Amino acid sequence: MDTQQKDLSYFRLRLQELLNSSFPEKAHDQKFIEQRSSWAANAYEGAFQSGNSIEQCNKIANYILFEGLHFSKFDTVFQVVCNEFDTIMADEELRPFALKMFPVCEPVFTNYQLTDDFAYGYEFDLLYTEITGAIAIWVEENGLQ
Repeated sequence: MDTQQKDLSYFRLRLQELLNSSFPEKAHDQKFIEQRSSWAANAYEGAFQSGNSIEQCNKIANYILFEGLHFSKFDTVFQVVCNEFDTIMADEELRPFALKMFPVCEPVFTNYQLTDDFAYGYEFDLLYTEITGAIAIWVEENGLQ
């Protein structure tokens, strides 16, 4: 296996891991995964051939690989479920319940300008409160099922 293939596999696996845990809505988008992984591998190789340090090459490749993937809507829903609804279900039910609530909460996100650093702004608290309310209403109407 040549170096380019190894790099591509490495970047693909790193991206897939992030998508599986924080961006389930993108986890099966093979075109996105292949394209982003390829771009990152090419950027790494180009940076390396230009004489950059390994650390700098990694930084450049990671920037491309994870661009736009720093704020996760799913992680936000999961955080709300873990913090606000953990007393009404077992720990092992939290992630599956968050996955179920993700589409329920999706419309709430449309009211916000989501950027990579959104979680550090004052509007995040408003979003958190709205998501908590959306989930509470859903549980009240549907139970935990």
